[in-house]
Amino acid sequence: MQYMMLIYSRERAEGIAAEKWQALMEAHWKFSDEARAKGILRHGAPLAPPAGAATIRRTEDQTTVTDGPYAETKEQLAGFYILECVTLEEAIEWGKKIPTGLPGVPGALEVRAVREVPQRNAEPARAGT
Repeated sequence: MQYMMLIYSRERAEGIAAEKWQALMEAHWKFSDEARAKGILRHGAPLAPPAGAATIRRTEDQTTVTDGPYAETKEQLAGFYILECVTLEEAIEWGKKIPTGLPGVPGALEVRAVREVPQRNAEPARAGT
């Protein structure tokens, strides 16, 4: 089963030294290399800053688009990994290895199973066949 690791962190905080950001990137590369070597890494990427995001909200009769992310918290969705794990417990153990923030800059990680969707036939069935 695939599990998505949703990384929540603060945007780059003012005053964080470049070497600390470099250490964070190296920690992500180390994690990625380990997961790739185990054959479970399916995809992963950082996200652009939320200032360039848009949120689309729909009701039955109206669609609105607003600037920025949906969440109104200090922590924003910063990136993700998709891992192939046998159980949720295994996914959690891998999730514990993912860096989510810098010293003094808290972060969080949500581990969520990716729902499997059955394949759809390429052509719709015809009546009488």
